Amino acid sequence: MAQAKFAQIKQFILSRIETGEWQENDRVPSENQLTELFVCSRMTARRALTELVASGVLERTQGVGTFVAGLKSQSSLLVIRNIADEIKDRGHGYSVTPLELKQIDASTAVANALGLEVGNPVFYSVLVHCEQGLPLQVEERFVNPKLVPKYLEQDFRLQTPHEYLSAVAPLTEARHTVEAIMATELLQQRLAIEATEPCLQILRRTWSRQGVVSFARLVHPGSKFKLTSALVNE
Repeated sequence: MAQAKFAQIKQFILSRIETGEWQENDRVPSENQLTELFVCSRMTARRALTELVASGVLERTQGVGTFVAGLKSQSSLLVIRNIADEIKDRGHGYSVTPLELKQIDASTAVANALGLEVGNPVFYSVLVHCEQGLPLQVEERFVNPKLVPKYLEQDFRLQTPHEYLSAVAPLTEARHTVEAIMATELLQQRLAIEATEPCLQILRRTWSRQGVVSFARLVHPGSKFKLTSALVNE
């Protein structure tokens, strides 16, 4: 018995991921492209993609496309808080050191995350957030200039990128990937940690009603930071 078309499509995608031809964050063919390739209905192509998204093999961003998902476990954080507020709520002193604020060309991963073409201009910032004068977080952020055109004009010593973006492009959706990493030499310097200390990395994409606003990489020393969340059923 011939294999159903939707199953053929799934096997086609899975085989290319398994062989390494398609890597994490690579865009996969659209429903229309799969329809033409397999001579099938769009509904059949959609079923194949939907099932692979449901199983965690693919990730789909509305209006952007479908991509190969990361292979590491993901954790959903229920509340996004401004790091300055977190530190101040503990009764501790907050300070920040801006390291970079400029326009760059989008790499493949950044372009996919923001829904842009590779090489398009994006805004880029790097800040070190400190608690009691000690580094607590390195924030590396890529921002969609189409949605936040005045990002590079801001003084992030006066307000954090989170505060500014929340004001000009209110958050409607966020997705996170959380993992433990070992710091590069540059991160070790910025966080003032030893090479043997593990770090907690959060990759965060945020949306407004107009589309993907930013893609951030937040890295914390493992000895100074933990994640907590709570779900309240009211």
